[in-house]
Amino acid sequence: MRRFRHDDPGFSAAFTAFVSERRETPEEVDAIVRDVLAAVRGEGVAALLRYAREFDRVELTEETLRVSADEIAEGAARCSSEVRDAIAFAAARIRAYHERQRPADLRFTDEAGVELGWRWTPLEAVGVYVPGGRAAYPSTVLMNAVPAAVAGVERIAMVTPPGRLQPAVLAAAQAAGVSEIWRVGGAQAVAALAYGAGPIRPVDKIVGPGNAFVTAAKRRVYGTVGIDALAGPSEIVVVADGANDPEWIAADLLSQAEHDPAAQSILITDDAAFAEKVEAAVEAQLSALATGEDARASWETHGAIVIAPLDAAPALVDEIAPEHVEFALDQPERLADRVRHAGAIFLGRYAPEAVGDYVAGSNHVLPTSRAARFSSGLSLYDFLKRTSIVKCDAQSFAALAPATIALAEAEGLPAHARSAAIRLGQGR
Repeated sequence: MRRFRHDDPGFSAAFTAFVSERRETPEEVDAIVRDVLAAVRGEGVAALLRYAREFDRVELTEETLRVSADEIAEGAARCSSEVRDAIAFAAARIRAYHERQRPADLRFTDEAGVELGWRWTPLEAVGVYVPGGRAAYPSTVLMNAVPAAVAGVERIAMVTPPGRLQPAVLAAAQAAGVSEIWRVGGAQAVAALAYGAGPIRPVDKIVGPGNAFVTAAKRRVYGTVGIDALAGPSEIVVVADGANDPEWIAADLLSQAEHDPAAQSILITDDAAFAEKVEAAVEAQLSALATGEDARASWETHGAIVIAPLDAAPALVDEIAPEHVEFALDQPERLADRVRHAGAIFLGRYAPEAVGDYVAGSNHVLPTSRAARFSSGLSLYDFLKRTSIVKCDAQSFAALAPATIALAEAEGLPAHARSAAIRLGQGR
């Protein structure tokens, strides 16, 4: 864990270097992914079945690749009533939040008499990648599939590594409106969704987090299909004063550290004594945490405590451009409203990032690795397309044609110019 003081000479350069450090996976992953994509594209389902044996130690056939409706129903039924109720609660809140994002179609006539507008239509088919390695992730299903269903996507195809399908994941798939589930993971799953493979038909966009191989595969298939983002390790910044319970703040920092040894947790506070208490609380909680090995690796390698005036926090947050930032303060908006770069902002002492991961209703698929400088979290808009509409009659066309012809000729595109001129009786 690194310690920084805002008033130390060289703080700015050292802090910038720290938050800009690469926490990505080695580049050799890309070579493996390239070969996997080529194999699936060339061999189709045969490659998927071979990789299931080679990577997952599972024997599958083309018939058992798909999780049947009975398997989904039976698996979801094994989910405890407490977890099913929590899934339903979360799904309803996520659905309500994303419904409010729905944009309106518009048609209007401007002063030239040209009718203009736009209309929104949902994507036809979306693939949702759900990891199956470190834990079961029903929240991943909900956060990716519910907005797609709200948008009106007709086909939501979920892929997840073969093995035991967790009841909570199956229950979440039911609640979210997933159309089909396939036992395939890794880069080969991304390839199957992008290119199609046997019974798996290609989709228009792939969303959902995964490991380095999944991320590299998404990068390579972009253009053939759309993708949500290239997810990096999880991040949290907590801006807190000394009035907080250090145990609470320590738990918030570890809530992201436990995701991955490459995750990053940073505390910004103006109280050095409080910072020491948080550090001690982190150490105590790590000792009892079931995910303590990963969390400790994250905290020791990528964690930081920054002692700085609270008024300096917004600029520091913008420098980090984190996935999540908490303002654990009595008047959080005073500082939070000055932040430009963050995936999600949590306001007050009773808004830990964990509620955003599950049940607040906002989406937990957020930009990482400083991508909050130029991108947003997953939303309804990721599952909609906007189409422009232009309608002219003879009179309104005549108002636009001269400038159209002049610009086309200036660009050396005579067919463009003729397309307009011919309607004026010119250029035949």
